[in-house]
Amino acid sequence: MNRAPLKRSRILHMALTGASDPSGEAEAGGEKPFLLRALQIALVVSLYWVISISMVFLNKYLLDSPSLQLDTPIFVTFYQCLVTTLLCKGLSTLAACCPGAVDFPPLHLDLRVARSVLPLSVVFIGMITFNNLCLKYVGVAFYNVGRSLTTVFNVLLSYLLLKQTTSFYALLTCSSIIGGFWLGVDQEGGAEGTLSLLGTIFGVLASLCVSLNAIFTKKVLPAVDGSIWRLTFYNNVNACVLFLPLLLLLGELQALWGFAQLGSAHFWGTMTLGGLFGFAIGYVTGLQIKFTSPLTHNVSGTAKACAQTVLAVLYYEEAKSFLWWASNAMVLGGSSAYTWVRGWEMQKAQEEPSPREGEKSTLGV
Repeated sequence: MNRAPLKRSRILHMALTGASDPSGEAEAGGEKPFLLRALQIALVVSLYWVISISMVFLNKYLLDSPSLQLDTPIFVTFYQCLVTTLLCKGLSTLAACCPGAVDFPPLHLDLRVARSVLPLSVVFIGMITFNNLCLKYVGVAFYNVGRSLTTVFNVLLSYLLLKQTTSFYALLTCSSIIGGFWLGVDQEGGAEGTLSLLGTIFGVLASLCVSLNAIFTKKVLPAVDGSIWRLTFYNNVNACVLFLPLLLLLGELQALWGFAQLGSAHFWGTMTLGGLFGFAIGYVTGLQIKFTSPLTHNVSGTAKACAQTVLAVLYYEEAKSFLWWASNAMVLGGSSAYTWVRGWEMQKAQEEPSPREGEKSTLGV
């Protein structure tokens, strides 16, 4: 009997699940074989890229497709939150029924916990709503530049809210991001003539909310016992409730009622797929960090953004100027450099003894 297909199948299963190979560990003294490790990383990074890029293009279709003609961005966002809530609850129920099949924490709606998470949920709603509104009004190619100020807001809010200083070299990388953003806005509006001021404002607000979301997440995690999946569940439950009055006030339910493809299985299938991608991106992000590192995850995200921009230009058959591409290079280069500088600083801080009490760095803001 040929065992080669079985062996390849076992390796692929271990690469996707993170399970170890007993025979490989025995041969390497407890260490995973290099080939298995490389295959795991390649599969996880590829999965992250495919889901992330697919989600952006799919959301662009739902939000701004001439063939679909659906002008309900809040409802699209609400439905994606609803799908994520149902998936979390479904996986929790499955884990309770089949403990060995799925590893997922038990989820029971506690109103006290929901109230504790509410401030974060408000920021979370702003983050996903402004992200989708930015994508609705700007092209996919400009989407990354439009939301590129997250790192800058991280530095600013860390100082204003947490009193954390930032090194001179990290500030230099932020200046590259700001310069790239302004050059991109100038080129999109002047040379290209496709700038949406409203979309750009939504992109800046989305960047601000992403930074606030990271800060509030650290404060709220103890309320959900440090579980990211519980936090995801409560965030999306709160979001579904808070979106309902917005749908009524903005008239989106009335617009949806008059939508020509409301009874189309293709439309609801696409909407549900968007919700699945929204849920999956959280899972594969954690998976990529688990199999690589936070630093590598940030580098991978930057490279993915570059690939996404190139794919968008090719797919929509757009012609861009040299300075437009230069703005993207400045943003992506500044983001990569910031990630590298912060990683280098953290490693240096671990290697050096802590400063005496009362000593402060004179370099930073």
